[in-house]
Amino acid sequence: MASIYSVADFLDLLRRRLRLILAVAFLGTVASVWFALQQQPVYSSTAVIQITRPTIAGELAPSTVEGSSARRIQLIEQRLMARGTILEIVDQLDLFADQPGLLASEIVPMMRRSVSLTGTAAAREGASDDGAISVLSITANMPTRAQAQAVAEEFSQRTIALSRSTRLDQARETLSFFNEKETALIRDISALEEELANFRYENEVTLPGIIEMRGTEIASINESLLELARQEIEIRKVAEEAAATQRTAYAERIRKDYETQVETLNAQRQLLLDRRAEMEASLELTPEVDRQLASYERRHQQMQSELEVITARRAEAEVGFRLETASQGERLTVLEPAPLPDYAVGGGRKSLALKGGLVSLMLGVIAAFAMDLRHPVLRTSAQMKRETGLSPVVTIPVLKTQPKGLAHRLRGIWTRRSARG
Repeated sequence: MASIYSVADFLDLLRRRLRLILAVAFLGTVASVWFALQQQPVYSSTAVIQITRPTIAGELAPSTVEGSSARRIQLIEQRLMARGTILEIVDQLDLFADQPGLLASEIVPMMRRSVSLTGTAAAREGASDDGAISVLSITANMPTRAQAQAVAEEFSQRTIALSRSTRLDQARETLSFFNEKETALIRDISALEEELANFRYENEVTLPGIIEMRGTEIASINESLLELARQEIEIRKVAEEAAATQRTAYAERIRKDYETQVETLNAQRQLLLDRRAEMEASLELTPEVDRQLASYERRHQQMQSELEVITARRAEAEVGFRLETASQGERLTVLEPAPLPDYAVGGGRKSLALKGGLVSLMLGVIAAFAMDLRHPVLRTSAQMKRETGLSPVVTIPVLKTQPKGLAHRLRGIWTRRSARG
């Protein structure tokens, strides 16, 4: 059986249980004030950083810094939240100076919870998500206004510096890699060309078409040998005819001339044979020389092609490095500097104590209602009629049989004494 059916019943409840409501509200307010005093105020400051795209289109001057801005921001956040970086910032800004007993193992988790980096994705170009971020918010929650602003400002400046240094280092390392690769290839090509020149010199193939020249020389030697053989036949024929038809003395002289000419022809023939043998011996090495030359040429062509690719890549890397050096690539700029917060997060201690007082008052009303539910009583004729359907004829007032309070007794004694006097 409930006792509250109207506003009048509720007001009657408040009147009858006023002491309980006030007691609960008072105790709750005291507890809320004590709890609020124990709490440390938290101030929040946010710095907003804008991530701008390169000033020159990537098709005209491609950047050598690959990867999405979201991934780079994630790597920067990991470096900012590293233990060494956090302790360096704490020492630089003199944070937690009022708590000298804090250990580094306690400070690092507190700072990681107090500082957050939140990125806002850029508008998509097409259906794919390229992971680009347009705005980065850095929020710091600290016990004082100045600390909140200083921490947010410090993290924003470090984020910008890390972004610039990371991009510049990556572009520099890319350019250095291609420079070293190009230098090594040029050195290897020079060594190969020197080795090829030595091989040509050792095998007497320094001039182009040397093999064809040797073949032509062998053919010329063969013709000379044939000419010597023809001359020998003619001389022999003359000597034989002289011996058959001429006088003995003349024939003898012709024979001696024949022998002299034959000796000369034989000497010439031997020289030609030796030269031909030398040429033929050199031609016997030609297949191996050709194979080595083809191998040298193939290696030289491959290295030359690789050098052309590396040179083109090095030129692109140099353009990317100059873009980063001139700050014409993707860059971070402060869109909104970290402000000095006006109020603590959540309203501060006063707000917490006020909320606790209101909650305590509500708990007092709930406690009063619970007391009525424990002892349901029909207190008015309207309640009687509503619950039983009977209209009461006589209303008997409640007689208070409890002893009166001390103040009432003292007032009665004073009244009686005044009457006697």
